[in-house]
Amino acid sequence: MRHDLVIIGSGPSGRRAAVQAAKLGKSVLVIERGRRVGGVSVHTGTIPSKTLRETVLNLSGWRERGFYGRAYRVKKDIDARDLMMRLHKTLDHEVDVLEHQFARNGVRTLAGSACFVDPHRVAVTQEDGAVTTVEGAHFLIAVGTRPHRPATVPFDGARVLDSDEMVEITRLPRSLTVVGAGVIGVEYATIFSALDVAVSLVESRDSFLDFIDQEVVEEFVHQLRDRGTTIRLGAPVETIALEDGCPVVTLASGRRLRSEMLLYAVGRMGATDGLGLEACGLATDARGRIAVDPATFQTAVAHIYATGDVVGFPSLASTSMEQGRIAACHAFGVTLPPAPRFFPYGIYAVPEISTVGLSEEQVRAQGIPYECGIARFRETSRGHIMGLDAGMLKLIFALDDRRLLGTHIVGEGATELIHIGQAVANLGGTLDYFIENTFNYPTLAEAYKIAALDAWNRLARA
Repeated sequence: MRHDLVIIGSGPSGRRAAVQAAKLGKSVLVIERGRRVGGVSVHTGTIPSKTLRETVLNLSGWRERGFYGRAYRVKKDIDARDLMMRLHKTLDHEVDVLEHQFARNGVRTLAGSACFVDPHRVAVTQEDGAVTTVEGAHFLIAVGTRPHRPATVPFDGARVLDSDEMVEITRLPRSLTVVGAGVIGVEYATIFSALDVAVSLVESRDSFLDFIDQEVVEEFVHQLRDRGTTIRLGAPVETIALEDGCPVVTLASGRRLRSEMLLYAVGRMGATDGLGLEACGLATDARGRIAVDPATFQTAVAHIYATGDVVGFPSLASTSMEQGRIAACHAFGVTLPPAPRFFPYGIYAVPEISTVGLSEEQVRAQGIPYECGIARFRETSRGHIMGLDAGMLKLIFALDDRRLLGTHIVGEGATELIHIGQAVANLGGTLDYFIENTFNYPTLAEAYKIAALDAWNRLARA
């Protein structure tokens, strides 16, 4: 079989590239080694973790506790079955939507594991052992990543788990240790904390979420500690062992942390092993990632592209989709305008964090004269109606031309609210936009005007 574009992997970047190429009239084949299309994003990553988060917030009554107290719950006894029921319904829907997209755009799919035979051919081994050779004019590698699983960690899928296994738990622990304060570790730590599980978050470095504005991180940490989450920074892990059926973490300081369950979330590896990249002239770094041209996503072999988490930062489903579209367009000679300067970053923790543009640390490092404005969600009527006692929005403006340089939010709805700041920043908007325009009342979006007025007052005094 020969196709104009052969895509290995059906995650966000693979699916977007497939549909884009099909709309250009090209023949497209998507190879997926999982039992169903969707990749890590649908089955073990983005969609499952966000579904678990939403289920936890609903069943626990988290959003209503501002009015009814911390003991309030919608469902008194929540177990793993409650979480899994909604999860499976959501995943079935996501797969159905994706299969329909492929069908109506004429994208073919093939289940099996792909391995390059030469630069223009891959051998696909199917579940029954049959091998099909596929030829392509262009290839896109969109295989995503898998959790880093050191041999020294006693993974057993029940008490010591990686992040992929967390969406298949059969019981809720009373206590949880999360090793690794990256985005995934932070999200799961806060989701379980919202269920009143005793959570300890362990990070070897002295700080975490370093790419986020640090004032926002400080607010986030304050909220976590206020509800009893233990955060141990600068705490390298010496050993992880099972003692009497419970995981025990021994830190370099000698301190021992015991819990019913442990999540090891220290990095992910590109899922490139088994692809036979040497046969097509490609190599990976120590983390299994593939180097690409950041403008076109071409690899060192001109007709082979790579997109999504397998190429590294920012490893977001949203940016991966856009990478897939750009790669497909470039492969078939479609010229695209330059990408917008700023894209939003969302962390689906409890509370959410979302950011776009420059952090205050980056603004200072670049020597840009600036001023900030801050709004607390509790200052808005909508926040009071919702019972919010936490949450903040921070805007950073340049002093010389009043341009919006960065928007940083922590709190309820942060990943939705961020798009206002994204639009204004990418369109070159200034503080005056927020001052002069009307926002629906009462809404959390009104916080933009409050933060802008706060900055305006500071500018006036300056």
